[in-house]
Order: sequence, then structure tokens, then C-alpha cells
Amino acid sequence: LFVSLPSRLIFGTLYPAYYSYKAVKSKDIKEYVKWMMYWIIFALFTTAETFTDIFLCWFPFYYELKIAFVAWLLSPYTKGSSLLYRKFVHPTLSSKEKEIDDCLVQAKDRSYDALVHFGKRGLNVAATAAVMAASKGQGALSERLRSFSMQDLTTIRGDGAPAPSGPPPPGPGRASGKHGQPKMSRSASESASSSGSTAAAQD
Repeated sequence: LFVSLPSRLIFGTLYPAYYSYKAVKSKDIKEYVKWMMYWIIFALFTTAETFTDIFLCWFPFYYELKIAFVAWLLSPYTKGSSLLYRKFVHPTLSSKEKEIDDCLVQAKDRSYDALVHFGKRGLNVAATAAVMAASKGQGALSERLRSFSMQDLTTIRGDGAPAPSGPPPPGPGRASGKHGQPKMSRSASESASSSGSTAAAQD
């Protein structure tokens, strides 16, 4: 397994890719056709390999046989890819070409319709989710605002009002002191007048 993967990568993919590049660059029709036939056979081989790796991996020398098959396809002496293409692939595809083209067109139309359908459905789901989220958020905000009563708002307003500036109002002690000063003057004058009357009587 560890030898098969690097070998198939190098000899089955990179090597043919480089020579395909040279064929395209040189515009050699013969080489171009040769490597096109190889890539068609290699694509079919890779597709079949996906299933055979599951069911035949236990077979003795299975991975070695795959490396030998890729080498047989590439060899200029055996010309395995050209042989398989001309004997099997080309006649089969030529006889089934119209059916394959019809199936591809139908699959393309169905995939496009399915893509449009699921795209519209996804947009509808996203729009519905956005509207529901917005309505839930608005309802939560309304409930939050309703939770504040008028008493709470009055308390918040009273706590935040500034203290009045200016001198404090007069207290009861200051008022009694202002009224008590005339009373003391009046009693002093009465005692002075009574003392004068007593002195006059003694004289």
C-alpha cells in the first residue's frame, strides 16, 4: 500500500501529465491523441479502483497488480491505453453517446432546478428566522420597559435631582433667640424704672 500510492502518483499521474504538456506545446496531433486516450482509460481505472479497493484489498498482490497495470497502460511497447480505448471504450461510448448526452442534459437541468429550489427555500428560512429574532427582541424590550412602574421612575428621578443651593431655612432655636432679645430689654427697663421709684420714695 505504501509503495503503491507513490508509484501510482509518479508513474500514473505526474509522468503522463508532463508528456501531455509537451504534446500540447508541440501541437503534435499523434501524441495529443495518444495521451488523451490514456487519460480516458486512467479515469475509468480510478473510478473502478474506488470500489475494488473496498472488496479486493485482501487479494494477494493486489496493489502490485495495480502498479503493473498502470505500467502496462504507459508502456510504448504494449500500448495498453490505446488498445483498451480502441477495442472497448470507443465502441461502447459511440453506441451509447446519445443516451449519455441526454442523461447529462437531464441531470444538468435537474441539478439547476434543485439548486434554485433549495436556494429559495434557504432564503425563506433565513428571512423567517430573522423576522422571528427581531420580533422576540422587540417583545423582550417591551416587557423590560413595562417592568418599570411609575414609582420606580419617580424614585430614580428623586435620587438624581440636585440638592437646593442657598442658606438653610431658619430653625426654631434661631427664631426663639430673635424673639427673646426684645423681651430681655423690656424686663431690664422695667427693673430700672422700679429701682428709680424706690430711690425717689426714700428721698
